[in-house]
Amino acid sequence: MLYGILYLWFVLVLLSLIFIAYDMQKNTPVVGVMKLAWLLVTIYTGPFALFIYLISCRQPLPNTHNEIIKAHWKQTVGSILHCLSGDATGIIIGAIIAYALSVSNGIDLIIEYIAGFSCGLLLFQAVFMLPMLGGNYLIAVKKTFFAEFVSMNMLMIGMFPVMIILMYFFPEGRQPTSIVFWGIMSVASIVGSLTAYPINSWMVRAGIKHGMVTKGGHDNKHSDEQIDHHEYNHPNSHTNLESHSNHITLRKQILVSVITFMVMVLTVYCVSLFIPISFSLR
Repeated sequence: MLYGILYLWFVLVLLSLIFIAYDMQKNTPVVGVMKLAWLLVTIYTGPFALFIYLISCRQPLPNTHNEIIKAHWKQTVGSILHCLSGDATGIIIGAIIAYALSVSNGIDLIIEYIAGFSCGLLLFQAVFMLPMLGGNYLIAVKKTFFAEFVSMNMLMIGMFPVMIILMYFFPEGRQPTSIVFWGIMSVASIVGSLTAYPINSWMVRAGIKHGMVTKGGHDNKHSDEQIDHHEYNHPNSHTNLESHSNHITLRKQILVSVITFMVMVLTVYCVSLFIPISFSLR
């Protein structure tokens, strides 16, 4: 029965992916990096992503996207997309590496955390901010480090327990070649996106992160390569994107970073009271 449910789930994932890809190409003017984020998140969360896309991003009429995405919660959804697409991709890569190395589940978590954070920061958060920060990659990494770190921690508060518990009861879930592995990653990604919502909502409201943007102008037929930072149209135009992550003091950034990291560690510890977690190198 489990495998039947999973096969049905991934059929729905495929259908969701086809619809969103087609809609972004023909109807909704989503910028290039956000297109990639939506596609990856849909692969990981399927119909859940489709539902969120329909109520938060899809434009019902031409040239209405910038108005559609103005609401704070929709901006927060965009912020979570940046986080989940990169972090979940890195986590999956880390899980595959950990399985290949036959490490214990505790070491597995460490590898996944490092891979998820690195992928999220270096390949998604910083790259997405490049057009808005003058194309300087190192500055983009610096400006997005805090936002990525705390987002990653809150995402892991949801993902780690799901992965640990389900992989304990379904050992085949550690095998990347098993459909159970991908099913577990789907559930973990959905739960992680929920636990990451509050911190992303706070960062969007504080001006530390922004969410969805739309292609500027009324002609949405330009290729992504033709869109520079002047053509990124952000609904909250008062936000100074170049001061990204500088809206709060360094002391507060450190405090929030420590708190989110410790809550994540405490979460893993609480799970370890019921599910064995080993940090041995075997």
